[in-house]
Amino acid sequence: MLGILCLLLQLYVFAIFGRVLLSWFPLNPNGAMATVAGFLFTVTDPVMRPVRRMLPAARFGGMALDFSPVIVIFGIFFLQRILRALGIC
Repeated sequence: MLGILCLLLQLYVFAIFGRVLLSWFPLNPNGAMATVAGFLFTVTDPVMRPVRRMLPAARFGGMALDFSPVIVIFGIFFLQRILRALGIC
Protein backbone atom coordinates (compact mmCIF):
# COMPACT_ATOMS: atom_id res chain seq x y z
CA MET A 1 0.00 0.00 0.00
CA LEU A 2 2.73 2.47 0.91
CA GLY A 3 4.64 1.55 -2.24
CA ILE A 4 1.78 3.16 -4.14
CA LEU A 5 2.61 6.47 -2.43
CA CYS A 6 6.16 6.30 -3.76
CA LEU A 7 4.87 5.52 -7.25
CA LEU A 8 2.41 8.43 -7.11
CA LEU A 9 5.16 10.80 -6.02
CA GLN A 10 7.30 9.70 -8.97
CA LEU A 11 4.38 10.10 -11.37
CA TYR A 12 3.81 13.60 -9.98
CA VAL A 13 7.42 14.50 -10.79
CA PHE A 14 6.85 13.29 -14.36
CA ALA A 15 3.67 15.40 -14.53
CA ILE A 16 5.64 18.48 -13.47
CA PHE A 17 8.31 17.77 -16.11
CA GLY A 18 5.57 17.36 -18.71
CA ARG A 19 4.00 20.64 -17.65
CA VAL A 20 7.33 22.45 -17.93
CA LEU A 21 8.07 20.99 -21.37
CA LEU A 22 4.62 21.80 -22.74
CA SER A 23 4.86 25.37 -21.45
CA TRP A 24 7.78 25.99 -23.81
CA PHE A 25 5.74 25.42 -26.98
CA PRO A 26 2.70 27.18 -28.42
CA LEU A 27 -0.27 24.83 -28.42
CA ASN A 28 -3.37 24.80 -30.58
CA PRO A 29 -6.25 25.38 -28.11
CA ASN A 30 -8.35 22.77 -29.94
CA GLY A 31 -5.62 20.15 -30.20
CA ALA A 32 -4.94 17.00 -28.21
CA MET A 33 -1.79 18.43 -26.64
CA ALA A 34 -3.81 21.34 -25.23
CA THR A 35 -6.00 18.77 -23.49
CA VAL A 36 -2.93 17.04 -22.06
CA ALA A 37 -1.48 20.38 -20.99
CA GLY A 38 -4.77 21.36 -19.35
CA PHE A 39 -4.80 18.09 -17.40
CA LEU A 40 -1.18 18.57 -16.27
CA PHE A 41 -1.87 22.14 -15.20
CA THR A 42 -4.96 21.03 -13.28
CA VAL A 43 -3.06 18.26 -11.49
CA THR A 44 0.08 20.24 -10.64
CA ASP A 45 -1.36 23.69 -9.90
CA PRO A 46 -2.62 22.96 -6.35
CA VAL A 47 0.95 22.24 -5.21
CA MET A 48 2.82 24.75 -7.35
CA ARG A 49 0.53 27.75 -6.76
CA PRO A 50 1.44 28.23 -3.05
CA VAL A 51 5.14 27.89 -3.89
CA ARG A 52 4.73 30.45 -6.66
CA ARG A 53 3.07 32.87 -4.21
CA MET A 54 5.98 32.57 -1.77
CA LEU A 55 8.65 32.77 -4.49
CA PRO A 56 7.56 34.95 -7.41
CA ALA A 57 9.15 34.52 -10.82
CA ALA A 58 12.60 36.04 -11.32
CA ARG A 59 12.53 38.78 -13.94
CA PHE A 60 15.27 38.99 -16.56
CA GLY A 61 14.43 41.93 -18.76
CA GLY A 62 11.31 41.00 -20.72
CA MET A 63 11.16 37.40 -19.55
CA ALA A 64 10.42 35.73 -16.24
CA LEU A 65 11.76 32.45 -14.88
CA ASP A 66 9.46 30.43 -12.61
CA PHE A 67 11.38 28.39 -10.04
CA SER A 68 8.31 26.75 -8.48
CA PRO A 69 8.66 23.46 -10.45
CA VAL A 70 12.26 23.11 -9.27
CA ILE A 71 11.30 23.77 -5.64
CA VAL A 72 8.41 21.28 -5.75
CA ILE A 73 10.56 18.58 -7.39
CA PHE A 74 13.29 19.04 -4.76
CA GLY A 75 10.61 18.81 -2.08
CA ILE A 76 9.30 15.56 -3.55
CA PHE A 77 12.83 14.12 -3.78
CA PHE A 78 13.42 15.08 -0.15
CA LEU A 79 10.15 13.42 0.87
CA GLN A 80 11.06 10.29 -1.09
CA ARG A 81 14.44 10.16 0.64
CA ILE A 82 12.75 10.35 4.05
CA LEU A 83 10.32 7.60 3.04
CA ARG A 84 13.22 5.40 1.91
CA ALA A 85 15.02 5.98 5.21
CA LEU A 86 11.87 4.87 7.02
CA GLY A 87 11.68 1.76 4.85
CA ILE A 88 8.42 2.76 3.22
CA CYS A 89 9.78 2.98 -0.33
